[in-house]
Amino acid sequence: MKLINKSMLTAIITLSTASVYYAQQVQDTADTRSKDIEAVVLTGVADIAKDRKTPVAVSTIKEAQIVERLGNQEFPEILKSTPSIYAAKGGGGFGDGRMNIRGFDTNNQAVMINGVPVNGMEDGAVYWSNWLGLSDVTSAMQVQRGLGSSKLAIASVGGTTNIITRAADKKKEGNVFLGVGNDGYLKTLFSYNTGKSAKGWSTSFLMSRTAGATYIDGSDFEAYNYYFALGYQPNEKHDFQFTFTGAPQWHMQNFQSSIANFIKYGENGEPNRRYNSNWGYMNGDIMSQSINFYSKPVASVNWDWKISERSKLSSVLYGSWGRGGGTGVIGSINGTNINSLPKTADGLIRFDDIQAWNQGQNVIWDPAVANNTGINKINATPGVATRTNGLARRASINSHDWYGLLSNFQHKFNENWNFSGGVDLRYYYGYHPGVLTDLWGNNKYIEKDDMNNPGGYDVTLVQSPTPSANPFVKTVKDKGQIVYRNYDGEVLWGGLFGQLEYSKDKVSAFVQGSVSEQGYKRIDNWLKDGVIQQGQAVTQKTDTKFLFGFNVKAGVNYNIDDQHNVFANVGYYAKQPLFNSVFNSPLAPATSTNPAVNSPDGRATGNQQIVNPLLTNEKIASAELGYGFRSRIFNANVNLYYTSWKDRYQRFTNLPGIPINPALPATGTNVYNRPFANLTGIQEIHMGAEFEGTLKVTDYLSFNGMFSIGNWEYKGNPTGTLYDENGTPITFNGNAEVSFALDGVKVSDAAQTTAALGFTLKPVKQLSIFSNWNYYSNYYGLINFADVYVKADGTTTNNGRKGALEYPSYNLFDLGLSYTFDLGKNQRLVLTGNVYNLFDTTYISDGKSSTHVKDLADFATTTTGGVTTTAQQKYDAYINNPANFYKGLDTSNTVYFGFGRTWAASVAFKF
Repeated sequence: MKLINKSMLTAIITLSTASVYYAQQVQDTADTRSKDIEAVVLTGVADIAKDRKTPVAVSTIKEAQIVERLGNQEFPEILKSTPSIYAAKGGGGFGDGRMNIRGFDTNNQAVMINGVPVNGMEDGAVYWSNWLGLSDVTSAMQVQRGLGSSKLAIASVGGTTNIITRAADKKKEGNVFLGVGNDGYLKTLFSYNTGKSAKGWSTSFLMSRTAGATYIDGSDFEAYNYYFALGYQPNEKHDFQFTFTGAPQWHMQNFQSSIANFIKYGENGEPNRRYNSNWGYMNGDIMSQSINFYSKPVASVNWDWKISERSKLSSVLYGSWGRGGGTGVIGSINGTNINSLPKTADGLIRFDDIQAWNQGQNVIWDPAVANNTGINKINATPGVATRTNGLARRASINSHDWYGLLSNFQHKFNENWNFSGGVDLRYYYGYHPGVLTDLWGNNKYIEKDDMNNPGGYDVTLVQSPTPSANPFVKTVKDKGQIVYRNYDGEVLWGGLFGQLEYSKDKVSAFVQGSVSEQGYKRIDNWLKDGVIQQGQAVTQKTDTKFLFGFNVKAGVNYNIDDQHNVFANVGYYAKQPLFNSVFNSPLAPATSTNPAVNSPDGRATGNQQIVNPLLTNEKIASAELGYGFRSRIFNANVNLYYTSWKDRYQRFTNLPGIPINPALPATGTNVYNRPFANLTGIQEIHMGAEFEGTLKVTDYLSFNGMFSIGNWEYKGNPTGTLYDENGTPITFNGNAEVSFALDGVKVSDAAQTTAALGFTLKPVKQLSIFSNWNYYSNYYGLINFADVYVKADGTTTNNGRKGALEYPSYNLFDLGLSYTFDLGKNQRLVLTGNVYNLFDTTYISDGKSSTHVKDLADFATTTTGGVTTTAQQKYDAYINNPANFYKGLDTSNTVYFGFGRTWAASVAFKF
């Protein structure tokens, strides 16, 4: 899979040559002696918290630590020793890592680059695979836990991560880097900074390539990173910075599997932590059903204008052009999807047999089934794939064009009072078609879901699941070759913000507020105007749905003396729902017998054009207290926090056991097919305490440590409206509402107790030896909402009554070193080496279910063929079978295991 073509390579070489040549013509005028973040990085519109002044909980990671310790880890993992942060590798694919802050995922965090928000405009998510190249150009990474100090109306419920990249006027330096690691990991990098000339010009350039595989099987990847910055400061009043950066990549992915499967494909009863259920071989080459491919270049122009000694205007105009998506499989073989087909003895997908079956050959999937019957039935339409017959690989494209303007005006009234305010304007258009990426032996795929082509059409164009080297390439090559889905999303954003600061002697305080108006429009390109959905005539383009939100925050810091300080902050945030909450009703397989509800188009992918009638802003209230201590040898921070997150919206699908006729048992044909509930009023309470400290024992030895404990729970039992698969309200238990028993259930997907302890030893100036211990506990798995909905008799399932499942705690140790050779004439050779999970600990990093160990109440007496099996007999058989358990867990739980021992090493020549 190739990413870079000859023209792109020529441009890269030209830029790098120009940068080096230009460096020979300038004299570096930058002063690099300052240790202050603002002095060495591009801050512009960024809200950087200041120690003992900004009243928020904050941790900062500097460039040296990232370079020294990140290695081949996921970018968020550099923060894993920060209080209340849970960073994990997710499925284990390159860039598939995730990070939770105080129990909130990135959908409810604000991730910013130089003060510019980068959370997805439709889903709020941050996909780190699009941003891994940032580790090469990051000068500092600051995490503000809680609502933070950002003035923007952003989703900083859990916290704000601000990644500050190098400025073009960084000190004059070049760097040639080579990194290696486990499983064929290889990274090469070249960068050069010219420094600032006497006339105010500066440039910075970087290009890197990373390839190989991660710890898990079937995880090949290739990624590039390019960064170019041009700075110009003609005088003391004006400073311009232009940056253009991107990180095109493709990588194979992994799905969670049951613990039983990990053990099945392991040895001696131990799980195979490398197991990946998504891949196999086709014609001798590695093949994966799940590949993520994306390129998201970002261009920005920063302008800092010093209007006067008291006034300053900082503005950034930016654009982003995301291109790519993720692959999946469309179709089935004799009614069996790809993940349910029998696998090889090693648990691999039988891609050669899939290709053979698609072409009409006789394939025996299950030897226990007669030939040409059931799952072994021969393909009746060889070479022709459809949504229900034959398998092909498609990609869901999630491309976008995104433009924004962020401007911040600051005015200092006097020595004590400072005001700042500005605008945040954004326009976003997302493209979501589907394309074929492999026919797997078929000659064509017939697409019938476009209502504008009722007879269907043949699709033969196959597109490679790799990003283009051209960052502005079209989202699809041929609009007549789209499969699976075809819709767009448009988002408008306008925001105003303001802040008033006071600082005098020992006291500093702020009060800030922001308002924003967001507009959402959905465009269904496969829809016909006038189609009926939920009894309403809809159009291909919806009207723009506007939603208003705001936030207010205030905080105060008091420096008791030169060593002690205390602070407090409070905030309230009315957060608008995301795009898929606005247009939330799923398409339904309507029939011609009920056209008044939904027109009979038969489509199965996507949502309807109906605006959610239950839309309401989410309400977040937060309060925090903090204490800081500073001395020559010991620094410490202690924080207490409380966050209430109310009126969350969520849709739960495929609820079981909803009877059509309440007077009859909810079995057989007397249950609704695919009913769903729209819930409002979900509330979570997140509270906890955090400690973070450093101890400098001598000039040669220092320690760092942290401890955080949280109590994150649902509060109250939310209710929701029930609908059948056609979107028609249905009556349940005498009304159209259903209740979910969530009160007191633990919030899942992040360890609520974390701890870390590390040391750095420098026996000589050039050598640094460092190690870290990390501890994770009170991690709860995702709950199945079908377990906690209250049934007609007022009960939930027995499993649901037990709440979220607590997974085993675990300890991890990392060890690393760095050595610098001084070659003279400002030339250095830097060697680094890191070992992660030093003791090869086996642990579960992600619990994707909450199936508790069963008890007698989970079984019922049944009679089959005249033979009665009692509940007690079933329970005894279950509890006495060792294969059902792993470390006290039911092995039917779906999980991700963490990586075993991995390593990385590098050599860098700096000049």
